[in-house]
Amino acid sequence: MKIAIVCYPTFGGSGVVATELGIALANRGHEVHFVTYKQPVRLELLENNIHFHEVHVPEYPLFHYQPYELALSSKLVDTVKLFGIELLHVHYAIPHAYAGYMAKKMLEEEGICLPMITTLHGTDITLVGKHPFYKPAVTFSINQSDVVTSVSENLKQKTLELFNIKGEIEVVPNFIDRKKYKPSFTDCQRTAMAEEGEKIITHISNFRKVKRIPDVIHIFNKIQKEVPSKLVMVGEGPEKENAEMLCETYGITDKVIFLGNSNEIDKILCFSDLFLLPSETESFGLAALEAMINKVPVISSNAGGIPEVNRHGVTGFLSDVGNVTEMAKNAISLLSDDATLEQFKCNAEKVAEEFDIVNVLPLYEAIYQRAYDGRCDNK
Repeated sequence: MKIAIVCYPTFGGSGVVATELGIALANRGHEVHFVTYKQPVRLELLENNIHFHEVHVPEYPLFHYQPYELALSSKLVDTVKLFGIELLHVHYAIPHAYAGYMAKKMLEEEGICLPMITTLHGTDITLVGKHPFYKPAVTFSINQSDVVTSVSENLKQKTLELFNIKGEIEVVPNFIDRKKYKPSFTDCQRTAMAEEGEKIITHISNFRKVKRIPDVIHIFNKIQKEVPSKLVMVGEGPEKENAEMLCETYGITDKVIFLGNSNEIDKILCFSDLFLLPSETESFGLAALEAMINKVPVISSNAGGIPEVNRHGVTGFLSDVGNVTEMAKNAISLLSDDATLEQFKCNAEKVAEEFDIVNVLPLYEAIYQRAYDGRCDNK
């Protein structure tokens, strides 16, 4: 099947999932075309079955904000006609589902029926989507999709609560490719990050307010008082400067390492003993899943879809949002007992394997086939 995928080409979870899905589909023999404003960060190599089409937005002084949705929908129409695209999969409701709908309508004028799958990832629904300015357009775009999927049961329920959705929403969880997390290297280079006897704690995110970055620092400050340890912070974002200042306030700058964005997450997680995810909300918790497949237990909030991934008392511990005292207490308990920590590491990997792409990819392929078979129904 010839599939066009629209996503944000950034380090965020939706872009990562969309890219990994496209790569896996290409490996299964599908022809995949990524359509976005720059090459996705995890799309390192273009092959025979993988193509990238850049969306250019011309600069016109008439516009205060350049119309990306118009440029995207036009690019989609051109790509579909030029390459014979048979199905469109858009990730994130805003603005991709809206642009996808416009492309569908333009193509219908030329007798082309293009089924559209919309995958909801989180903040497109829980933050941006419910804003009064956008809610009507988001509701319309979702309802005009041929199939709507959600990355967690929690996000599905929130969508149904916030919007007047007419059709079904199918839950297809986020995933990891287990094979990619079996490192070929044997030296995890712990000594590059910590002294012998120190535990290594990691946080990976886009450093937005919703990630509660100060909580990460608060938790670690409590941990390091009881357990010799270092904190590795991976990512960039508006909360990074405040986090650095908080480290100075606590006097722990020598124990916290800010690495910025990285494409070597597996190497970083290889030497990690614990992962912190105290987010205000998470539609799924992909960062937690990536930690778990690397045998890293997770201390997290119980927000959103995180409990569907991180299982309390098995792969880590869950606490109410903002309860940094309890999170630190659970972390110290794990890190202070090597036997217990090792058991949680094994549990984390085992649970993460349930989300291997080999289990999730067939769900998407079945949805694609069903949408394609009914592409001109009621049109």
